[in-house]
Amino acid sequence: MNTPESAPTAPSAPSAPSDTELRSWLRAQVAHYAQLDAVAIDTDVELTTYGLDSVYALVLCGDIEDHLGLALEPTVAWDHPTIDALARHLEETLVQASPSGEVR
Repeated sequence: MNTPESAPTAPSAPSAPSDTELRSWLRAQVAHYAQLDAVAIDTDVELTTYGLDSVYALVLCGDIEDHLGLALEPTVAWDHPTIDALARHLEETLVQASPSGEVR
């Protein structure tokens, strides 16, 4: 794989993304890094299966922080190694960070 570049990201929306939007965005990010079509990315397969190493995991973490406006541990992609696990963790984090305690 080539050196990772940040995938293009849209500015964060004022409200949290839905579960479907979040998983779709994560799938697109992983597909970008792995140089695959998003449809080739299974959300329940470990990210390392697609060749994502520690460098890509850190870049992904930064992209997530920028996209969602969250501060995350740099190990988040290793601690939650699939898109499904990562999305669940991010949803929980968004709920905790939300002033009302809920996400749309």
